[in-house]
Amino acid sequence: MLDVQPAYLRRLDSEDLVCPGRSGGGQRRYSRAEIDMVQRVTELAGEGMTLAGIKRLLVLEAEVAALRAEVRRLSVQAGS
Repeated sequence: MLDVQPAYLRRLDSEDLVCPGRSGGGQRRYSRAEIDMVQRVTELAGEGMTLAGIKRLLVLEAEVAALRAEVRRLSVQAGS
């Protein structure tokens, strides 16, 4: 489905880029969001980024999203 090697998925898990659930037998179970993340990480890696760089980029994007949400919240409060 993702056209990647199992070892690559294990590496993404060990680097905390994705955190799949586990079945009763210990197999990784990926949500739709995690599958999308694997695809995004794979694309970025294909563009030459390292996993460390990708991880930093994702952290920064999450921080920006949180700050935007805070700005929206404060704007709504100020307008009330």
